[in-house]
Amino acid sequence: MIDAKKFYIGGAWQSSASGVKKPVVDPATGEPITSVAIGTAADADLAVAAARQAFPGYSRTTVAERLELLEAINARLVERNDEIAEAISSEMGAPIALAREAQAPSGPQHFGEIIRILRAYAFEKAMGSTLIRREPVGVCALITPWNWPMNQLATKVAPALAAGCTMVLKPSELAPLDATILAEIIDEAGVPPGVFNLVHGDGPGVGARLAEHPDVDMVSFTGSTRAGISIGEAASRSIKRVALELGGKSANIILDDADFDVAVPQSVRAIMLNSGQSCNAPTRMLVPRARYEEACGLAAATARSLSVGAPGSGADLGPVANRPQYERVIAMIEKGIGEGAHLLAGGAVRPAHLERGFFVMPTVFGGVTSHMAVAREEIFGPVLVVIPFEDDADAIRIANDTEYGLSGYVWSRDRERALAVAGALRTGMVHLNGASLDTAAPFGGYGKSGNGREWGVFGLEEFLEVKSIYGGAS
Repeated sequence: MIDAKKFYIGGAWQSSASGVKKPVVDPATGEPITSVAIGTAADADLAVAAARQAFPGYSRTTVAERLELLEAINARLVERNDEIAEAISSEMGAPIALAREAQAPSGPQHFGEIIRILRAYAFEKAMGSTLIRREPVGVCALITPWNWPMNQLATKVAPALAAGCTMVLKPSELAPLDATILAEIIDEAGVPPGVFNLVHGDGPGVGARLAEHPDVDMVSFTGSTRAGISIGEAASRSIKRVALELGGKSANIILDDADFDVAVPQSVRAIMLNSGQSCNAPTRMLVPRARYEEACGLAAATARSLSVGAPGSGADLGPVANRPQYERVIAMIEKGIGEGAHLLAGGAVRPAHLERGFFVMPTVFGGVTSHMAVAREEIFGPVLVVIPFEDDADAIRIANDTEYGLSGYVWSRDRERALAVAGALRTGMVHLNGASLDTAAPFGGYGKSGNGREWGVFGLEEFLEVKSIYGGAS
């Protein structure tokens, strides 16, 4: 088992002075599998000091030197893919096939894209007689969640290294194992001491200190909107840059000319992937009133066809990642029933064949209106609501009736019609007819879904400041 009881600070592994540890729980059983050290503000201070000391030297490295480091890290991520997948599956319950084929490979996917960009990126360009220069923002605090752990590590660490920044990473204490592997890889790749630092811990003890720390120039956070607000408030006191990738309640608009036999089942599987624990999941299915019963039937049948079981069992869904999340999901299902929504599949009862672990059945609600909590709050579990609309304008109105704005989905055989609806959605991303995510494209949202963008060149530029040198291009 990976040892998450030490921190990586200044190029060396060391223990926390506090000696406090917390169990890492297998969500398939509810039993501890190892433990993680819980750091303190003092540990965070040591890591920030190491990053600050390393910044002058690393920020002056050449693109070629940074490419060499990134390529070495990327190669090792590929080599250790199965080990990383096993760690992710055990720490947050992802089915092993999903962990091997999507969760773990997301690391080299994002590192590879940043390598491609860095090879051709222009850090300087002329604008008339002025030289525009992009420079590393400085010391960065990177705070990541448990749901797609390696993905979120890579989308922050890779561009920060490429930009010439130094950093302190605080992964979720609920899923710390893959972050420890990444730290081992970075050490083996020869990244200079202090450039990358890892401190395990919780939000109040380590995350809050990093957000407020006067020697941190930027905070990049992925997680809940509630936590994002707290980080933004703490960071504002030192006027540091803040990039937030937060929650979502994404609408999935299936227009009347779409192929419902394709759109509805594919959409249900998309939300149930990773047990519904994806911030951009299409959790609100909006369908024409005339085809509402048809859509509800297809959605319920698809949900009932999906299997739930242990990560290594071959089941479609594993457990949700931890006990607090399990309790929230069950409570939200019960709340939906209490509000009068129609339970079409699943429910708040544990799957009959599973006696322990944090398992939730794929759940579909009909009879939902936009004022219900299940239609407004991010549940972050395998729960779908189906809502009818009258026409395209009504669908857009319902879709935009949310405080979130991360993603959206539109299905139609008429591409121009789909584009028109997509253009009216107040979201940072829209998928047309089931189109996949694009690693080169920006990932992020409007409103309470955050600010800033990750992935590709947009993700790189989050870690760069812009300087004007007047007369520098003449």
